[in-house]
Amino acid sequence: MLQEENEAYEPYTPSYQQGPFEPVAVLENPTDTHAPAEQDTSPLPLIPPEPKASLPPQNRQGRGGAILLFTLVLAIIFAVGLFAGLEYAGGTGSTSSTSSTATASKAAVTTSTSSSSASSIEAQQEAAIAKIEPAVVELDVITTQGEQIGSGVIIDSKGDIVTNYHIVNGEESITAVLYNGSKEQAQLVGTNTSDDLAVVRIQPFSNMTVAQIGNSSKLVVGQEVLAIGNPLGITETATKGIVSALNRSVTESTGTTISNAIQTDAAVNPGNSGGALINLQGQLIGIPTLTAVNTESNTAANGVSFAIPSNLVQTVVQQILQQ
Repeated sequence: MLQEENEAYEPYTPSYQQGPFEPVAVLENPTDTHAPAEQDTSPLPLIPPEPKASLPPQNRQGRGGAILLFTLVLAIIFAVGLFAGLEYAGGTGSTSSTSSTATASKAAVTTSTSSSSASSIEAQQEAAIAKIEPAVVELDVITTQGEQIGSGVIIDSKGDIVTNYHIVNGEESITAVLYNGSKEQAQLVGTNTSDDLAVVRIQPFSNMTVAQIGNSSKLVVGQEVLAIGNPLGITETATKGIVSALNRSVTESTGTTISNAIQTDAAVNPGNSGGALINLQGQLIGIPTLTAVNTESNTAANGVSFAIPSNLVQTVVQQILQQ
């Protein structure tokens, strides 16, 4: 028997028991070596195996910390990218919106300016026509060949009216139809055949409108003008156009040549002769005299008319009145 069998054992109770263990018998006289020892047939106590060592806590914590750190870095990168994207989108949207707003505002301002400019020109035209129209008269002339119609413009407070010579040539009687529709008998004062101008006179009346004569030397090509007269006997008709050219030399069918004539595309028809060509200030700047003729069709050319400049008119009228 092994020596260990003679040693005394304290009962051992493991943390888990497969069954109850019997205590080992102890000799009453352990010093008596001669006493026969009873053989212990009790099973040896089982010593449970030591548990396997677990992973060091610090290793697990290290791996968890690394994963947490990596996740945090990814989150930061994602957040920065998202923020930058939103800022870029916001900036682009804001720039686009600002650009669109600026473009719309500019268009609105341009449209508003154009509309305002158009309204201003229309207002000027209306004011100019209203200013000159009461001074424009219709002239009904009876000649030996029949009746002819033209226009004239009151130029002074004496009732003097300037017109074309070819309107009153061969006159037997002249009747002036005023702006208000009333009729006045007119007398021929004098003529200037070389410049196709004449002056007739009516009795002055109350509230008579006298035309203001402008300076034709200040006209420029492209300037807007208006023609006021009685085309085809249709009284107080206004047409508009521009100064197409200046200083034209044109010859009438009678052989009379007009120097420094104003060319305009304002509509001028039979009956307009002797009337008023005015600027947007309502000033008389010419006397419409003739329309160019298309030689192929022997008809009046469209938009090609001529007027005697006001500076020449003023000079000739003064000469006639001094005779």
